[in-house]
Amino acid sequence: MDATQADTNRGFGFAEWAIAAAMALTWGASFLFIDVIIRDAPTLFVPFGRACCGAAALWLLPASRARMARAHWPRMVVLGMVWMALPFWLFPLAERTVASSIAGMMNGALPVVVAAVTAVWLRQAPSAARVVAVLVGFAGIVLVALPSVIEGTSADAPGIAMLVGAILCYAIGLNVARPLLDAYPPIVVLARVLTIAAVWSAPTGLAAVGEVRWTWPMLGSLAALGALGSGMAFVLFGSLLRRTGPVRAMVPTYFTPVVGTVLGVAFNDERIQALSIAGMGVVILGAWLTSRPDGR
Repeated sequence: MDATQADTNRGFGFAEWAIAAAMALTWGASFLFIDVIIRDAPTLFVPFGRACCGAAALWLLPASRARMARAHWPRMVVLGMVWMALPFWLFPLAERTVASSIAGMMNGALPVVVAAVTAVWLRQAPSAARVVAVLVGFAGIVLVALPSVIEGTSADAPGIAMLVGAILCYAIGLNVARPLLDAYPPIVVLARVLTIAAVWSAPTGLAAVGEVRWTWPMLGSLAALGALGSGMAFVLFGSLLRRTGPVRAMVPTYFTPVVGTVLGVAFNDERIQALSIAGMGVVILGAWLTSRPDGR
């Protein structure tokens, strides 16, 4: 797609919804994986271990090894920090005080932030219908997170602020990445971005290795988080971005709260408020509205 346009106006068909479902499952489960990892590893180790596992998984695939022009490497270096290393650090840091279910719910606000950042980035205001769609999704996110923040039981304000920062990094990163994803297959771009992210996070990550307890749950969660949540899910995201444009490529993140909540309640003994459940319904409505082409 043209990197100067916010939407391809291509319909969300079976292939797009299948990609979205796979992304929602892997990204929704990522918050549980992070929660398991930080029980046995310091926060500063997570971005390094995650990026290493993701890069290794992608480099094993021959398609990732296609050549890339040197002129694009400065943009890749920026992406390694903004799109990967920094949010990879902010999410586990936030989950020290925010339940994994709430972290998954907050991640569902990505389409709202992406719509705003993309409008500024492209100097192209979204249509009225798109504004309504993302505001509906945002209202659902507010309903999801508000009860826990007020009670102070499953989240606190600093933790929520870190999650917002991570989401903002993702929104900026995908706009920086769009020209590269137009020029190369997603797997070519993502293998290199994850490698650079590993380099960015290596100084603090290697310093923290001595504090890691190498338990099987931690190792399994780290491998899954890196290979699936950071490797294959981002490749799928790159494919969806090319098909639909930046705002609608974020539709899967509307469903990560559902996956994150179910897994958090099932495996972490977390409680969820009734208002948050109602908010999830509003979020799903926002996802459906956002998936529609932006006919102006």
